[in-house]
Amino acid sequence: MKTRLLILSLFFFLMFFKINAQTVGGGLLIGLPQGEFKENVDNAGFGLNVHGTLWSPSKARPFSVGLNLGYMVYGMTTERRPFSETNPDVSVEVSRTNSIANFHLLFLISPFQGTVRPYLEGLFGGAYISTSTDIKNESTGESIASSTNFDDLTWSYGAGGGLLIQVGKDMGDVSRLFLDLKARYIFGTEAEYLTEDGVEVRLGKVKYYPVKSKTDLIQISIGVTAFFN
Repeated sequence: MKTRLLILSLFFFLMFFKINAQTVGGGLLIGLPQGEFKENVDNAGFGLNVHGTLWSPSKARPFSVGLNLGYMVYGMTTERRPFSETNPDVSVEVSRTNSIANFHLLFLISPFQGTVRPYLEGLFGGAYISTSTDIKNESTGESIASSTNFDDLTWSYGAGGGLLIQVGKDMGDVSRLFLDLKARYIFGTEAEYLTEDGVEVRLGKVKYYPVKSKTDLIQISIGVTAFFN
């Protein structure tokens, strides 16, 4: 059910981009766990971030609303294991990925015009945190089987700011193209999740050791944002 909700959210997000968006952007994302989350996950996460707004901020209307979607991997392990107990001479690659997908309403304030534009933003929505396992053919890399081991949904909200630096203009439907640098603090409510050490496989059986905490993050992103005519 949780996976279906995530897919449905992504579908509406993409439809929003196609039909309504007047600004569209995206970039690389670094996530730094904070507080209780940092006590359980002591490494940075990496991923992607995309966003769009209903209209371009201007001097007459220096704010906008839109949607933001982010995906970040905060842990990954890869092991070489026998395909089965009856075929121990055949090995497969087993990869386990811990990830967070964020989906937020976006509120943007950008009162400045020109080639350099500072801005502020607020976000409210949720996050889907999950651990999945993928079994691949060791020779070809082809996926043989996959499964979601553990997942949870949590509310999240936050605020941040950034800087748009113009790198191009008047490119067909794109009126202006900006380099987009930003940082956000995302407050995540309590969730149950697995860490890299939260799965134990022994004698053909698997045990999960989930932890529970708030899921606060600092997000740092570098990317591009396009303003459309």
